[in-house]
Amino acid sequence: QVQLVESGGGLVQAGGSLRLSCAASGRTSSNYAMGWFRQAPGKERLFVAAISRSGNNTYYVDSVRGRFAISRDNAKNTVYLQMNSLKPEDTAVYYCAADSASWYSSSYYTSVRYEYDYWGQGTQVTVSS
Repeated sequence: QVQLVESGGGLVQAGGSLRLSCAASGRTSSNYAMGWFRQAPGKERLFVAAISRSGNNTYYVDSVRGRFAISRDNAKNTVYLQMNSLKPEDTAVYYCAADSASWYSSSYYTSVRYEYDYWGQGTQVTVSS
């Protein structure tokens, strides 16, 4: 089992920045690819960013590429999402997730939601205009 706890959400003005953290406990999350998803009210949960087990491979949805950066510190079992130049349309609950089936590859990552089997409880990000 892996437990994931997100933090760092909050209220920020458009153009501002936030840094989300996802702390993992239980089975070593450093063995897994990790991802960030977000869900706006009344909408489905959508992919935002992913990072491989090694941290050397990352992938972003087009709408955040160049503004957001995913990273990880395996010694601290923590994944981060640095969000810059925030827009009102970035408002959502942000979730981190772990893909436990990715242990076999240091470079694998995925944007597919059903491939992630561990999820955090989410952290609210609100961007005002």
